[in-house]
Amino acid sequence: MARKLNILFVQGDPWVGDLPGNAAKARAALEKGVAEGADLVVLPELFISGYPPEDLVLREAFVRACMEEVRALARQTKGKNAALLIGTPWLEDGNAHNSVALLQDGGIAAVRHKHDLPNYGVFDEKRVFAPGPLPEPVDFRGVRLGLPICEDIWTPQVAAHLMERGAEALIVINGSPFEIGKQGARKRLVRERILETGLPIAYLNLVGGQDELVFDGGSFALNPTDDGDVTASGEDVAFRLPRFDVASGLATLQDMAGGLRFAPGHMAERPGELEAIWRACVLAVRDYVDKNRFPGVVIGLSGGIDSALTATIATDALGPERVHCVMLPFRYTSPESIEDAAEVARRLGVHYDVIPINKPVEAFFEALSEKFANLPPGTAEENIQARSRGNILMAISNKFNLMLLSTGNKSEMAVGYATLYGDMSGGYNPLKDIYKTTVYRLAEMRNETRPAGCLGPEGAVIPPRVITKPPSAELKPDQRDEDTLPPYEILDAILHNLIEQRRSVEETAEKLELDRALVARVQNMLFVAEYKRRQAPPGVKITSTSFGRDWRYPITNAYREK
Repeated sequence: MARKLNILFVQGDPWVGDLPGNAAKARAALEKGVAEGADLVVLPELFISGYPPEDLVLREAFVRACMEEVRALARQTKGKNAALLIGTPWLEDGNAHNSVALLQDGGIAAVRHKHDLPNYGVFDEKRVFAPGPLPEPVDFRGVRLGLPICEDIWTPQVAAHLMERGAEALIVINGSPFEIGKQGARKRLVRERILETGLPIAYLNLVGGQDELVFDGGSFALNPTDDGDVTASGEDVAFRLPRFDVASGLATLQDMAGGLRFAPGHMAERPGELEAIWRACVLAVRDYVDKNRFPGVVIGLSGGIDSALTATIATDALGPERVHCVMLPFRYTSPESIEDAAEVARRLGVHYDVIPINKPVEAFFEALSEKFANLPPGTAEENIQARSRGNILMAISNKFNLMLLSTGNKSEMAVGYATLYGDMSGGYNPLKDIYKTTVYRLAEMRNETRPAGCLGPEGAVIPPRVITKPPSAELKPDQRDEDTLPPYEILDAILHNLIEQRRSVEETAEKLELDRALVARVQNMLFVAEYKRRQAPPGVKITSTSFGRDWRYPITNAYREK
């Protein structure tokens, strides 16, 4: 008799530490599965705890509370046709594991532990979890399912073991963070596992923002192809869920020619690279603000492109009514910047105030006049302007309980082109991992189209002059970024080679056909600015090497390439 399993894949958005709330979402998913005739409902990695729970796992009380929620969910399956597969921390023999539990007929039918714990980049699972043994398949309604967890399929060992032990299909639950190009990498590795095992594989991913990380969903299932081509153009894709959206999809795993296969199902549209970056930033800001229970945000709007883009992301994430922008002009602020900031606020429809900083800055100058007597003005005086703005914005943040968003991009963060306790002040930075050249591309993209799920107005929300005028901090007369930095096209290319590619100064200069002394100067700026980055607010991870856990260089560091 032909076998068939209807499986509801639910890419949900858990909240780290909200165990009752996450359990309620799991119960809702189970009821949805029952209503849709599912045999099995699947939720992503560590769904009950939220991902990543980090050092919460080191608290045994936390892990036991997760287990109690799972046991309560198991009781909810009694008398229901659908079973529930959910990711959870689990204690066994005194060790905490990253696990998946099969809940069926009112009990816990099986628990399998993650074997291959990632310990690189943003992942630190070996610190908090113990690895499980190579997992055995689970028998479920006549089908032997392999249940690897995320990193378990990035190398061949676990999938090969499951195949050898009789697994007929693999269901992989994941907490895989977004970065540029990651979705293609996921599909390539799944195709490699299919080529090695001959088994169909479903890949279920989380959705939502969690501090620096954003999970982009994009769940899918792939079937083996006749020719075993691991670079197949898409004919092996059985279904695809949307990216950056909480969503679910019912898929059928059934006997076909050649074995069990996923029947063709829903195929969600795929965003392009710039739209994916935009939606990642929007989702990250929305979840960071909402999950930390802030009613809205405040942003210093300078008339430049970085603050305009930050304000637009915030508006798309939260809606205009929750975004408060403030222009803080000083005598060096150009009339064009004042006009442009007002126009950005008007186009976005956000709250807008103008608070001149002449009096507080002059008061600082007066207070320091004796100490600074007979010394030429310089960076210290420029930074007083930035810090006066930071103080006012933080006062507004405190008074109205609004989260301050900072606006510095990755290019500036890399070379220290930012002021501690000034423009670096804030609770979150949407642009922290976005290079300046990408900032321009995103502004042009957003003016042409409003990506799905965005709450801001349609149309060209960023005035053309904001995009075309030369970037400047406007902290002294006629100041331009390129007075002290290479052109951003060159700077960003150098930084990408030094940071993401981890190339040497020599290799970077040769690859880009640039003067070695210029590349060495940029690397020196990169290393010297580490102390600033350690004090910067968190920001959404976009690239393969974001500042933070991807980048762990010492602050006190005398090394320079000769």
